[in-house]
Amino acid sequence: MANMIDKLAGTIPALRDDIKAFVKQNGDKVISEVTVAQAYGGMRGVKALVCDTSVVPPDKGLIIRSHPIGELKEKLPEAVFYLLVTGEMPDDAAVQALTKDFGSRAIVPDYVWKTLAAMPKDSHPMVMFSLGILAMEKESVFRKKYTEGMKKEDYWQSTLEDCLNLIGKLPNLAAGIYRMRFDKGPRIEPEPKLDWAANYAHMLGISDPSGEFANLMRLYMVLHSDHEGGNVSAHTCHCVGSALSDPYYAVSAGLNGLAGPLHGLANQECLRWVIMVKEKFGGVPTDEQLKQFAWDTLNSGQVIPGYGHAVLRITDPRFDAFREFGARVCADDPYFQIVDKVFRVVPGVLKEHGKAKDPWPNVDAASGCLLYHFGMTEFQYYTVLFGVSRAMGMCAQLIVSRALGEAIERPKSVTTGWVKQAVAKG
Repeated sequence: MANMIDKLAGTIPALRDDIKAFVKQNGDKVISEVTVAQAYGGMRGVKALVCDTSVVPPDKGLIIRSHPIGELKEKLPEAVFYLLVTGEMPDDAAVQALTKDFGSRAIVPDYVWKTLAAMPKDSHPMVMFSLGILAMEKESVFRKKYTEGMKKEDYWQSTLEDCLNLIGKLPNLAAGIYRMRFDKGPRIEPEPKLDWAANYAHMLGISDPSGEFANLMRLYMVLHSDHEGGNVSAHTCHCVGSALSDPYYAVSAGLNGLAGPLHGLANQECLRWVIMVKEKFGGVPTDEQLKQFAWDTLNSGQVIPGYGHAVLRITDPRFDAFREFGARVCADDPYFQIVDKVFRVVPGVLKEHGKAKDPWPNVDAASGCLLYHFGMTEFQYYTVLFGVSRAMGMCAQLIVSRALGEAIERPKSVTTGWVKQAVAKG
């Protein structure tokens, strides 16, 4: 991948010097404060991390390197990964080079398949995915180079090599896990001529005569690729990586956070709710039926999955992209029709209800029904798809962090007694 390596080699020294000078001049400036509620509330809103790959303004949604996610929905994941890492949009030649490079790295070592085959048959796919990545740690170029001794300013090069190896293998690993775990037959070998996401679709083995499932995989991989640095998976990966653990350790750790029901499992919960609505009404409900059901749900103390977001205060642009895809590809699908009707009905109910800070849909509200439409009905696997995509963002952040020589993460913790004393002192 000479294009990406050359681009980084030409820009990293100036970036390092700029940040070093900026910190030296402004190191004592205050950019955030922490309230007691934030300290006990998961540090929400505390500005304590730097992430240059993406940002999520509440009134705009995901922006990757100054590009709103809606502008990237027609791009290949390879182009988005290049953008995440370098900060520049690649030309066609660079995208093709990255596609070829990922293809050359796609083979998963046999010992990984043997390790996964030895696991219980009912193991969770995310456990298998995380373990498969961790098992490949012996392949780490960074660990070998670090053990041999290398300069700190060169850390990013072997980190990049590890990340390219890892991302190149993830579709093969994830697809093999899908076929193994859900008895889909033998693994399907990668096809070198296909782009990264289309190759993933190919190895999953899902019937795709129209080619639209491959298009969905391309879109899915782009939309879930990054979401600034404070979400659980990105933050965990950064924290582990800050100890100079190699990308295999760090990405596996990040995926373990992604597996939580408050993070990456949300899309399957949204789909379960949509399926439940269809079963309850024997099909697509009327607007009035759905409105009443939404009120019944809220009045019983439950939430409507897929609505609301920790940061956003608008409709998630990623939802818009999935909804647009569904309207083009499967407008007659009853599950998509319910998702579309919920979008038209539920925000009004949530506004009238008044307790939701954000009454608009997030990305999880639409992605599950599209996967279901193409025959991927195994809910447990959906987070693996998310993980394949999010690995691009986690790896990009690791590469940038190593390039800039960022320090080990070590915030100070205090006791409840200390907090009470500090508050009492005013």
